[in-house]
Amino acid sequence: MADIAVVGPGAIGCTVLAWLAQDARHRLAVVARSQLDGIEVQTPDGLLLAAPQRLSQAVDLRGHDWVLVTTKAYDSALVASSLAGLAGSETKLAILQNGVEHLARFEAHFPPEQLLPVMVDIPAARTAPGRVTQHRRGRMCVPQGALGARFAELFAHTAIDVSQPSDFKTEVWKKLCVNAAGAFSAVLQRPAVIARHPGVAVLMGQLISEAIAVGRAEGAVIDDSLVASIVEGCRANPAGINSMHADRVAGRAMEIDARNGVVVRLGRKHGITTPTNEMVVALLEASLLEVD
Repeated sequence: MADIAVVGPGAIGCTVLAWLAQDARHRLAVVARSQLDGIEVQTPDGLLLAAPQRLSQAVDLRGHDWVLVTTKAYDSALVASSLAGLAGSETKLAILQNGVEHLARFEAHFPPEQLLPVMVDIPAARTAPGRVTQHRRGRMCVPQGALGARFAELFAHTAIDVSQPSDFKTEVWKKLCVNAAGAFSAVLQRPAVIARHPGVAVLMGQLISEAIAVGRAEGAVIDDSLVASIVEGCRANPAGINSMHADRVAGRAMEIDARNGVVVRLGRKHGITTPTNEMVVALLEASLLEVD
């Protein structure tokens, strides 16, 4: 049995909670600012329900075996600070976020042995507070080791596949390449199928190629064939709306830095030019400007 708390009841947080709730071994809680009338997730396998205990502040997390952080990457500084009281305790923090800087967002407050980065690939959309639609079977990756194995065991009786690849860095960079490509959907506010436009396909390929180059400089092993694979996946997905696109349409903050800004920042570190990623970062940031 495990005591598990989720911080961030968005699409991923609710989906993870719903699946974990199907295992009676777990005691579940969620940190939420507002009251949740239970959790309902429509999955490819049917409707899942969960009724986790609601906690309103991080101090209530003491004694939990696991805290799963499923907030957006841009909220990490605030979340890390609020959870700092758990540093040095037996509680383990699993960071289920986009990007490649999972540990960097929390290492100022926690010792490394307490943190577990998690690559998440669970296509899901929040339709209302506590209400989510999961579009296909989910998967997650964690680094090899005892802590990763313990995390995987939490999901052993769920339909979320958790693996421990030998090269975790490569896996998170491959996922970042997918996320980076989605920036054009957020810019144009159109689904992934915009990749059927020849010009957009070329630009999308440039975004991905830049991310691959930077990822290789960071130590990831990525084949150039990933470019065509991602573009073709977008072309074949007429209903595909990524989370940054959905956030812009809804008027929410976007993970610009975690998806494309990081390519630009780390590119500069390695002396790699990333003009296409710089362009989409500028366009998305400009879309947030208040104009008098």
